[in-house]
Amino acid sequence: MDRIFLRGMAFSACHGVLPHEREHPQQFVVDAELLLDLHEAGMRDDLAATANYAELYEIVRGVVEGAPKNLIEAVAEEIAARALAAFPCVRVVRITVHKPGAPIGGVFADVGVHIIRRRTK
Repeated sequence: MDRIFLRGMAFSACHGVLPHEREHPQQFVVDAELLLDLHEAGMRDDLAATANYAELYEIVRGVVEGAPKNLIEAVAEEIAARALAAFPCVRVVRITVHKPGAPIGGVFADVGVHIIRRRTK
């Protein structure tokens, strides 16, 4: 399966369960990967035969910068659902949401969630 990916998309938002996370924006970084067949798009050189990565970016931005959520799991789920709805040619979506400033008492390099969702029809 072929892939389109956007990595390291950084946004400022107020997701989290703690009161200060809802009041003070923090950084979220998202990686998105779409699995689909790119052969036709490559042969025809036609944007209509693929998933537009500029549109994917706007989907991710809209969700992350949109309504606050308690969990980054919910952020990832909404991104995945919107991407599958927007691009009928996509078979699988992989979304990673990183929360580098997560309120964890300790030293860590990264924290996040990674989900994989498949088209059911």
